Amino acid sequence: MTVSDYHVAFIGTGPEPDNPVWGESAAMAYHHAAAYDEDDRCSLVACADIVEENASAFADRNGIDPSNVFTDYAEMLQEVEPDIVSVCTPVPTHADIVIDCANADGLRAIHCEKPMADTMAASRRMIDVCDERGVQLTFNHQRRVATPSRRVAELVREGAIGDVTRVELATKNLFDAGTHLVDLCNSILDDRPVAWVMGQIDYREENVRYGVHNENQALARWQYEDGTDAIIATGDENPLIACDVRVTGTEGELELNPDGDAQLRVKTADAAAWDEIDTGEPLADILEAVDDIIRGLETDEEPQLGGQRALQTMEIILGCYESVRRRERVDFPLSIEDNPLVSMVESGELSPEPARDEAAPDAED
Repeated sequence: MTVSDYHVAFIGTGPEPDNPVWGESAAMAYHHAAAYDEDDRCSLVACADIVEENASAFADRNGIDPSNVFTDYAEMLQEVEPDIVSVCTPVPTHADIVIDCANADGLRAIHCEKPMADTMAASRRMIDVCDERGVQLTFNHQRRVATPSRRVAELVREGAIGDVTRVELATKNLFDAGTHLVDLCNSILDDRPVAWVMGQIDYREENVRYGVHNENQALARWQYEDGTDAIIATGDENPLIACDVRVTGTEGELELNPDGDAQLRVKTADAAAWDEIDTGEPLADILEAVDDIIRGLETDEEPQLGGQRALQTMEIILGCYESVRRRERVDFPLSIEDNPLVSMVESGELSPEPARDEAAPDAED
């Protein structure tokens, strides 16, 4: 391929990033566009949003011809025939849009915001259709490919802390924020298969993020088939660990994004103090995600952000919710079709009170 041979279009521009709506729009299309624009192999050619002024504002800021601004993404796909589409719409719309894109003429790759979809069935359907159509499907778990995260995985592979025995994670919730950290845990452990998961949640106050329910607090454990343990605790107050990720091995431990200024730090069993490491790169970098997308297209290799890896993350998260519903450990493979948390709310088994009207905390997609 030659320079700017990848024509990129966007579905779901959202409002301008100066005015994000917490839990409804994080203006991720703008972040995607900035990353594609930094890559001279890509050119931004079209956008679609059901709110015309949002699409027009996005086009104006990103140098897209006004004639390629649409309110109907199907019309955009037909008229423009892009190579790559970024899908940045609310989670319940992901599956239908991704499948429509996969069936469009000429499309080579779809990069969709996380989480994958609102149910297990929809997540699997997206992958199946893209596989059938020969369209590359990736999801924006950008922390997996960011330099600090890749350095963690490299240190683990190099045996810097011996054999890994446990990974601990802490974040705001399982489904929205947790999808990044669960995926990162899988990446650190080379995407080894999961044996089982067991979890419990508290959901007393409604917490809807980008169209899907999220618990208020959760504690879950899962085990990989080789016996390695993982634990995640969620909730905004009193985090279980003072970092995003802690990896414990037979000869030391490693922390990603600990409290303080370090990006990551390592302490071996015979060391008196932590060895702090700063890679000089951001913890979440969509530039690396774009490179992963194009590398997959040019090599025919599965991207790091590929659908099958995202599916395992979704299985762990929804497996946690299924453990709550069954009140027991859930063995894999996971056979459910729905989202157990949503189903429990819809059935009345869980009855969260309406959310309080208060200032929203800063969001990280």
